[in-house]
Amino acid sequence: MRPRLRPRGFIAYDASMSAAEKLKTTYAEYLALELSSGVRHEFVDGFAYAMAGGEPEHARLALSIGAELRSLLRGGPCRVFSSDLKVRVPASGNAYYADVAVVCGPLARDATDPLAVTNPTMLVEVLSPSTELFDRGEKFADYRLFASLQHYVMVTVGRRRIEHYRRNADGTWTLTVAAAGETLVLPEFGGRLAVDDVYEGDEAVD
Repeated sequence: MRPRLRPRGFIAYDASMSAAEKLKTTYAEYLALELSSGVRHEFVDGFAYAMAGGEPEHARLALSIGAELRSLLRGGPCRVFSSDLKVRVPASGNAYYADVAVVCGPLARDATDPLAVTNPTMLVEVLSPSTELFDRGEKFADYRLFASLQHYVMVTVGRRRIEHYRRNADGTWTLTVAAAGETLVLPEFGGRLAVDDVYEGDEAVD
């Protein structure tokens, strides 16, 4: 979830805000303010959006799918990162903290932001009510600009449903939806991801 806090120079996602309320900032200013505030922010189209801790279900699912991916990828060239990893899209200049990121091979660092990585192979977002439309729309459109990205995964809170977009050789994307009792086949990673394993122990889902 994005908070309603608005530190100086930053805004939170709020469609009702007028243009006058939104203050653009440069990426350098964003980096300085993020460092001084001690709060993570995503940088989108010249605006910085403060982030806060999500609901317990969101946090649990992010950790769970990260753990399942780490187990699947163990021993290979790919590494799994938590939401502390910042990814920056070279083509747009935007920066995000995905819930889970997978990078295969050496990390490629952004030239102006050494804390940001520019070559994710997979990005995972756990869908929150306040961010679902953005995660499905503008954010996914921006993520598709990563030349390295091959997989985009969205995990639903409250229902056993995982959506997996895979990039095809021609640049198009194919969607696979897996529900309770089903698995996502990930031959590039040498295995499968079971939906029930990701949601194991979650009594608040269908």
